[in-house]
Amino acid sequence: MKLKNKISVVTGAGQGMGRTMVQHFVELGAIVYAVDVNAQALEETVKDLAGKAHAVVCDITNEAAVTALMARIEQEQGHLDILVNNAGIGSMDSFLDTPLETWQRVINVNLTGAFLCSREAAKLMVKAGKGSIINFSSTGALTGEGPSHYVASKAGMMGLTRSTARELAPSGIRVNSLVPGATDTPMMAGIPQEWMDSMIAGIPLGRLGTTIEIARVVAFLGSDDASFITGQNIAVNGGMAFY
Repeated sequence: MKLKNKISVVTGAGQGMGRTMVQHFVELGAIVYAVDVNAQALEETVKDLAGKAHAVVCDITNEAAVTALMARIEQEQGHLDILVNNAGIGSMDSFLDTPLETWQRVINVNLTGAFLCSREAAKLMVKAGKGSIINFSSTGALTGEGPSHYVASKAGMMGLTRSTARELAPSGIRVNSLVPGATDTPMMAGIPQEWMDSMIAGIPLGRLGTTIEIARVVAFLGSDDASFITGQNIAVNGGMAFY
């Protein structure tokens, strides 16, 4: 199997793309630490995965919690092969009406959390001389479409990817961004129908993406099949943007 015995961390694993990635990684042979702040949602994610997925309640914006998570993985597994920085939040506030608290919360989860997880995961990967980090960005980071706080956080993910890809390459660590377009997830439920209709109208393939379509590409990037790919933005968006 493509990910046989690959020790993996997937953040934001309680629902949507994160849940599907955990399940798909296990199908491909990985041992997965499914990370989220919602314990009940995590249990739903891992309940049928026969001990191949470990539910870990962790606030990725808490430096001590992230450090403890990676220390646990090192103690239990000895190394880490794959980190997927999928956790993300947003809101529908317009730029002029965005409270500072909302801005800080979105940046903290979407970007700072990824920084903390990447930094601590990379310390393990450097010891092993290999590893793969996949950051979740967004098509909006390039088109500018979407709430400013969310778009800014996802543009930051692209910068984090490029910088760390260069710095960590000599240690055998690859870093890429997965750039999904509009995907059918619970996060989309709060979007007004007229926005949804307009969004789908702008997708040449004429539909939303599915979480398994995202998970398959992430699994590829984490696998040895992608051993010469680093520093890239990999778009999975149905043709809604080209770059």
